[in-house]
Amino acid sequence: MDQLKAMATFVRIADAGGFSAASRSLDLSVPAVVRSLAALEAHLGVRLFNRTTRRVALTEEGRLYLEHCRQILAAVDDAGRAVSSESSAIAGALRVTAPVMFGQLHVAPAVTRFVQRHRDVQIELILTDRVAGLLDEGFDVGIRIGTLEDSSLVARSLGEVRRLVVASPAYLRRHGVPRHPRDLARHECVRLSGGARQLSFHEDGKVFTVPVHGSLRCNLVPAVVDACVAGLGCGVFMSYQVDAQLRAGALKVVLAGFEPPPRPVSLLVPHARLLPARTRAFVDAMVRELRGFKGQA
Repeated sequence: MDQLKAMATFVRIADAGGFSAASRSLDLSVPAVVRSLAALEAHLGVRLFNRTTRRVALTEEGRLYLEHCRQILAAVDDAGRAVSSESSAIAGALRVTAPVMFGQLHVAPAVTRFVQRHRDVQIELILTDRVAGLLDEGFDVGIRIGTLEDSSLVARSLGEVRRLVVASPAYLRRHGVPRHPRDLARHECVRLSGGARQLSFHEDGKVFTVPVHGSLRCNLVPAVVDACVAGLGCGVFMSYQVDAQLRAGALKVVLAGFEPPPRPVSLLVPHARLLPARTRAFVDAMVRELRGFKGQA
């Protein structure tokens, strides 16, 4: 048995939460992953996971062994990088995921600049508003907006974005400026298809909701932004989605004093250590380019 390889497989099972997800990320068959774990448990003489038909859960011995494995594998990785010039080469493939519009506006340009500097790196950038599973779907790096759920993923803070209510100057001249969220009841609101029919606001430390209505819904953010610019009604967007229009004066923010707290923008990787040189270089580049992101002028 290759004990280091078995330890690495064990760590991947723990991080992925199961044999199937671990097998996909390791590009191994499920039986091969199961055999590796069984051999490791036989070697140690302890059970590392309690198994059910749907999931695996670390035993107490497994939790203790996991921390030791992480330290040992990280030390081996560091030792290899210290003596191998080849390991420091920034080359190879990366899969990256980010939200669609944020990715178009900010991530894709940064990725392009990275590839221009590192021609031996091949990046597949997948833009989706669905929360993609990094381990399950084989992504090396993910960028997400919003509060993160507890997980084994390692997060780097990039900044934050606001949720804004905006309208065009022409619309506000015709219909008046809403002074309180309850005023939205008499205003047209253009919305995303499937979006909430009620919006939450904050006042004096309390959260309350206000129903909104309007004549237009669309499944694409740019089309809804264009409708707001055209004066069709108020709109609710993340700050980065309307940054250009706010800078140009085509839209104005209303009800700023009632906004919910800003949402964090985070960069996620499966592990803090044991990252290939290309991943480390990419993460550092994204953090340099996007850290402190505010998304609104």
